[in-house]
Amino acid sequence: MRCLLASAGMLLRRRSCSCSCSGPLLLLLGVTVCLFYQTLMVARNRLRSGHQQPAAAPDTRVLMEEETRRVIAALETLQVQVWSQQPPRWRRAVVLTGRHQLSDPEVQLYQQVLKNLDYQVQLSRYAETSSVLTTNHGVSGWSLLLCLSSSERSCLRRISFSHLQHHQTVNLLPGVMEAFSDAGGGLCHFYTRSHLTGSELPMRPHACGSTSRKLQVPEDSVGGDSHSPVGAPPPALVAMVNVYVLVTSMKPLTSFLHDISVVTTNQEQQGQPTKLRNFLLQQVGPTTSHEALGQVKKVIGEVLQAAMSTNEKQQMNRCVLCYQLLTFTLLFSGSVTPVVVQVETDLTFSSLSDDTFDGQITKDLILEDTLHFLLPTHAHLSSETHLSSETHLSSETHTQTEGRQYGGCRGTHGVCLSENEFLLLLQFQRQMKTPSGFQLLYPSTLFSSSSSSSSSSSGPLSVSDLQIRISRHYELQRNQSHRTDETDERTNQESALSSSQDGSEGSCVDPHLRQIYTDPPLTLTPPFSPWVKEYRAEVTFDTVTVRIRPQPVSSACRVHLDEHRGPRMANYPVGLGDSRISILVTDTAEPEPVVMTIYTVHVYRESRPSLPMFGDHVMCCFLQDCGLLVQPGLSCGLQPLVDTQSSLHACSSGHAPGRWVVPCLSCSDNRTCDWREVAWRPDSCYHPLVDRLLLQDCLTDRKVLFIGDSTNRGMMYLLMERVNSSLEDWGKAHDTLVYRNLNGGRSQVSYSYYPQFWLEKTQRPTFRQALLQLIDRSRPLVNSNRTVLVVGGVQWLNTNHLRTVREVLDRESLSDILVVVKSLGMGFHLPVDGIRSLSLTEIQDLYRENQNIISTAKHHGYEVIDTFSITMGRYKEFLQGRCACHFHEVEKFWSSRTSDDTTSTTNRTRSFRTAPELSSQSAVQDLDQEAWPKASSYHVRGPVNQVYSEILLSRLCPKTRN
Repeated sequence: MRCLLASAGMLLRRRSCSCSCSGPLLLLLGVTVCLFYQTLMVARNRLRSGHQQPAAAPDTRVLMEEETRRVIAALETLQVQVWSQQPPRWRRAVVLTGRHQLSDPEVQLYQQVLKNLDYQVQLSRYAETSSVLTTNHGVSGWSLLLCLSSSERSCLRRISFSHLQHHQTVNLLPGVMEAFSDAGGGLCHFYTRSHLTGSELPMRPHACGSTSRKLQVPEDSVGGDSHSPVGAPPPALVAMVNVYVLVTSMKPLTSFLHDISVVTTNQEQQGQPTKLRNFLLQQVGPTTSHEALGQVKKVIGEVLQAAMSTNEKQQMNRCVLCYQLLTFTLLFSGSVTPVVVQVETDLTFSSLSDDTFDGQITKDLILEDTLHFLLPTHAHLSSETHLSSETHLSSETHTQTEGRQYGGCRGTHGVCLSENEFLLLLQFQRQMKTPSGFQLLYPSTLFSSSSSSSSSSSGPLSVSDLQIRISRHYELQRNQSHRTDETDERTNQESALSSSQDGSEGSCVDPHLRQIYTDPPLTLTPPFSPWVKEYRAEVTFDTVTVRIRPQPVSSACRVHLDEHRGPRMANYPVGLGDSRISILVTDTAEPEPVVMTIYTVHVYRESRPSLPMFGDHVMCCFLQDCGLLVQPGLSCGLQPLVDTQSSLHACSSGHAPGRWVVPCLSCSDNRTCDWREVAWRPDSCYHPLVDRLLLQDCLTDRKVLFIGDSTNRGMMYLLMERVNSSLEDWGKAHDTLVYRNLNGGRSQVSYSYYPQFWLEKTQRPTFRQALLQLIDRSRPLVNSNRTVLVVGGVQWLNTNHLRTVREVLDRESLSDILVVVKSLGMGFHLPVDGIRSLSLTEIQDLYRENQNIISTAKHHGYEVIDTFSITMGRYKEFLQGRCACHFHEVEKFWSSRTSDDTTSTTNRTRSFRTAPELSSQSAVQDLDQEAWPKASSYHVRGPVNQVYSEILLSRLCPKTRN
């Protein structure tokens, strides 16, 4: 028997130099193709005999499968020898990011997966800026080129696809992109080169390119479509389905369908990612769903065949290992046979919600599956090495090959494979063997009867015939494996969807994260890896929230943020300075979730950009930020300061109208301001700064009672620090506290937290009860201004509480004590999950409520600190806390010196001051004369809190020192 390899032999000799096809590879190709000839001819002869004896048909199928196994064994032998002998430089990947940032999840995914596949990764924006691609037509020095969506044009301009070497892979097929490009008005380009009409293909001709039309799901299933099977009653299948197709070869056409689809129905406003097989099963049942899936494959296959048959870019020296991902939008309108209404040459997920990251997560899953499906790994090749040692090529085969019998393709039973086709077949065999989310779409017996009759045909076997034989072999293997192991879900027909898409029973055996998705994208340091548990990231001042969704590797694991029962996804407010986000990977197989792994992300938010003053400047002022117009009738942002303070006098109240002032080079650009020197200035008076000695003197034998939330507590701790020059004790108390050692034991401060929102409403103490308890814990009290009650919080206070204060004090014979009302403040203005979020209208209503509180407090003779006006213009400068309402935090001193920022502001020249104002540096002058706090002490930081706390002190001690 002679092995005739006409086209293969000539092509191999012709390309042996240009494609670096070494002598051993040439020999191996010849050996294996000869083996194909022998094995397949034996199978064909036996099958022909089988057709003459119908009773032996079952034996014929067994013989055919046996010979297919011999072919696959030969392919596996060559897999190891071809791919494992690549030089190291062949494992270099170039990723062109285009407009994508390095923090983009898609860029990070490529880096992570390629690193795991032992690739050296080089990142560049475009092909023109890549050092690897700027020489020799860009076709040397790399093995993998990935062009992200915004860099595709650069790749097509720079890369000569006709000169690519056999080992090189690009994620573009120019012919496919051209076929499905927009020829005008959405008309698919391949229609312009064919005689097809809209009725000849199950596709709308105007279905290509980025169009402005919005695809809609039909309201009901009226009439089905023209491609429905004759006489078949239309099932109730009405949906728009996006499916994702991988094309690995144009000629012969080879394509795969991914399991994941995105389904949009009339019942859902947003699309839902799900397995296509599961969706069809749920909609039309087990029998019809099998038919529907077959119709999906047939429709897409027919469109691909038509598009490829009209393409002019099917060059002989094409890129063998290149591929193209496509999105097909299918419309089911009452029939199991869909119509293609849109084709895009990229992965698109426009129907999925951006807020939940479903689009990015689904895209990443498909991209990761694609890389693992297409790229061989060293581990995969090593696992096959033992197979090659057991696979023998007959001596007859070696002899024939060494004789180099490369004649014409004589006779009727030749196996004529070009070098490109042979390498394509090698890749196909490895892909069909690899567990993946992809299933074979084309070639298939759905499209032609020739594949089923080729065994008995006298014509030569095509690559498609061999592909069908190989796919059938592995399909049989999978079916047998499925019968013996019902729990094996990771087959070539099924992929592991994320936990957000499909639930999964069982234990969390791999408690790691696949990725951490954030909006805006965070640049994590170090770059994300499932094995790294702690990260740092920085955000700009204007970034006030971060939406985060960690995604687990295994769907059996559950992710919770901050606590065992926390959400899997949340909007986090990012306060100035450091914030921490804890990610708990838990196993929910037990009745009580078990924390398996904890990841931590530390986020540092920068302060407002500041430009130090070195020379000329102007004074600017502002009351409210243009990003939050609390008072629509007033100006917003920086305005030139008009100084009307002809004669300054101390303010007679704590709610004197005022505004923030700051020195700038120009009031039209807030980036030119020295924000370290921003200060609060009343319009027609000033709040005197109370130095420490006067404060100690005026608080001697006085008791100060605070009732309110954490914002009230922040004022209390600053008072304690100012009196003692340090804060020795503090805590985030949510009950009642009494400090008796203040001011050398001469002053007392007590505090009661209200409202206790974490309790059930029926169990919460009322405001009256909380106030009475605070008074009882603080006794003995005197009925004079030697007793001070400070009441207030963020937004719970109203005029009814002030009436309750009056009633309780009258009943307790304390009607003459000094009452200071801290008014409302900014907070709850950000869209944060798990807590209330105020709209702009509700915030404007708060301003009016704040005015009512001030009027009522004045009516009762109480002092008022208008914290709402003070916080309104600096609402972005909140510190840690989900409410975005905290303008203070307590930090520990770790040395005998204050923190660097305090030291630097102490020595700063303040010559620009034209009037007494209150700023974060106001009290520092008083501390200059004192010893620095001890190493074990604490410090209350927060410039906004310090301003209204200093106003409180000025109202407690209104006298000025001589």
